[in-house]
This record gives sequence, C-alpha cells and structure tokens, in this order.
Amino acid sequence: MRPFFRLSVGVALLGLSAFSHVCLAQDLWNGKRAAVSLTYDDSLNIHLDSVVPALNKHGFRGTFYVTIAPEPFAKRLNEWRAVAEQGHELGNHTLFHPCNGQGPGREWVSPDRDLSSWTVARMSAHIQAANTTLEALDGKTERTLAYPCGDTTAGGESYIEQIKPLFVGARGVVIGYPTPEQVNRYNIAAHMIHGQSGEQLTALVDEAIERGALVVFLFHGVGGEHNLNVSAEAHNRLLDYLSTHGDQLWVAPMVDIAQFLKAKE
Repeated sequence: MRPFFRLSVGVALLGLSAFSHVCLAQDLWNGKRAAVSLTYDDSLNIHLDSVVPALNKHGFRGTFYVTIAPEPFAKRLNEWRAVAEQGHELGNHTLFHPCNGQGPGREWVSPDRDLSSWTVARMSAHIQAANTTLEALDGKTERTLAYPCGDTTAGGESYIEQIKPLFVGARGVVIGYPTPEQVNRYNIAAHMIHGQSGEQLTALVDEAIERGALVVFLFHGVGGEHNLNVSAEAHNRLLDYLSTHGDQLWVAPMVDIAQFLKAKE
C-alpha cells in the first residue's frame, strides 16, 4: 500500500471515529447531549402562582414534590390537578415531611415527625398513603419520590428497598453529575438551590453539557415563601438559557428520566 493511500485511509478512519464519538455523545440522553430536571419541593403557593406559568411559557415540564398536609396543597387541589394535566409531575414528598431530628441543625423537627423514632414499616405506609392521594388527584400509577431532608432511614434502618416497588425512581440531595450508567435510580443526585445567581445556575447546565450528564435542580422558594430561596430573576435566567440550548438538552420531569434510565438497565 502506498504511503499516501495509507495516510488517507488513516485520516478517514480517524474522522469516522470522531464522528461516531460525537453521535454517541449526542445520544446519551434521549438523543441529547445532557439532561436537566427542574424539581420544586414542598408544594408552595409560589409554585402554582409563578413557577408553573414560567415553565409553561418556555414549554418545559417540571416535577413538583408535593407534601400533602400543608395548606398550599390541601386548599388548592383543583389547581394541582391542572398542573398534572399540563404534563408536570406531581412527585411524592410524603404526607407530613418527616425528617431525622437527631444532630445539629435539626432542632426544628418535632418529636412526632422525627424519623429516628419511626419504623421502616411506618414510613413505608406513610409514603404509600401519599401515593394514594396523588393517584386520586392525577390518575398516575408511576411517579418518583423525593426523600424528605434527603433522609433515607427510619429508626436507623434504610427504607429504600421497601419503597422501590412504589416508584420508578427517587431523588436525593447529594450533588453530582451522573451519566446514564452512573445514576443510582433510587438516590438520584441533585443540586440544592439557595441564593445562586442566574449565572451560577447556568454554569451547572454548562457542566452537565461538558460531562454528558444529568443535572437535577432542587428548588424550594422561587421569589420567596421559603427560607431556601432563589430569586425569580435567576430562575427566569435559567429557563431562558435552557431554551437557547435545546439542541443539546433534554429537559424533562424526573419520572420521564427515571423511566428512560429503567429502560436502559
């Protein structure tokens, strides 16, 4: 084989390899380079009044991890039903948001909602009751769970195995940028949002694109109503950025992402 021919073949193969690598990267997340899930905890009034309209304006669907007992959920059931009808996920965030009350910074947890004194059976029944309420509202049989306070134990024992049959996936609170093969479907990494600027939020998206990864945003207040809060301006800056990068990003509710991951297993 003449040297020039060998060089030409080598360049062609190198180009094909690079092309294949790009195509593979683009196919990681439902045909896109990276995935984004926008999640909102604690069934706040601001979610109905401001967040849902902002998401709908951009054509995005989010996951609202609702706690059943608080007034913003219990007194606005028809509005939450409409949220589900618009394609957003009503995720399970339990009936009363019990957390482990032991350790520094958990003094606010009341004794009756302290997971350190609960049993796995009690927590599982509590979560199942919330699921039943949500199914009665939206008719859905598949959804995801957000662990309250990120706690996955009751009485010191993990309850993850007990709730797996109830959900297609669950969101945790540990920061990460997992690729599809790295995701722990029952403790999906998330980024807690509190006080970040719009530029800091979009930087998380850039990192996910660079890594070919999933980035999950964990919001509470958006423009107020919670001590964990981000400004409405920063949130809108993020949504605008996601819109302009639609060729690279799959923006989807957590349930869609979990179903996608399950199908790949």
